[in-house]
Amino acid sequence: MTEHHEGHQSGYQRLQAQKSLKEILEIATEFERIAHDFYTALVPKVSKQIRYLVEELAAEEQEHFDLFQKLANNPDLEKQVGTLIDTPANDHGFSDCIHLPDLGDHPDDQAVLQYALYREHAAMEQYSALADSTEPGPVQELFRYLAQEETKHKNELEKAYYETVHRGGV
Repeated sequence: MTEHHEGHQSGYQRLQAQKSLKEILEIATEFERIAHDFYTALVPKVSKQIRYLVEELAAEEQEHFDLFQKLANNPDLEKQVGTLIDTPANDHGFSDCIHLPDLGDHPDDQAVLQYALYREHAAMEQYSALADSTEPGPVQELFRYLAQEETKHKNELEKAYYETVHRGGV
């Protein structure tokens, strides 16, 4: 009989903490598609004050979606799609972003910015952790690039949030 000590994972638990590269790419692609659709639908509903920012977010999410699509269609990747990768500890936060809030027909600027900040932070953490979990090569480079992109987006959103909430406008 095998003893399980606190703090030690069983083989099954370790397997559950991993996903294939194909699964990770599918989840990330869906994450970006949902974000693009969400921001695109939000554009006509937000105030003119932050409309440009929501339009930029929609465009950036489309670029990320396109990158994942290109990678998924890359024949060099076929050998790697079965590779198991450790699922980041914060995976639940990333997955939670697939469930979108209902911000209503006239969303509050602060609520939009808070949600966008939450989403960018979750993506930044997820892509950084995935880059750390993958072997050097195109997939790792993609996750590093996306982590840097999400960090830039988050910084821009923090500035806009400060301007909107604490100064009364951008």
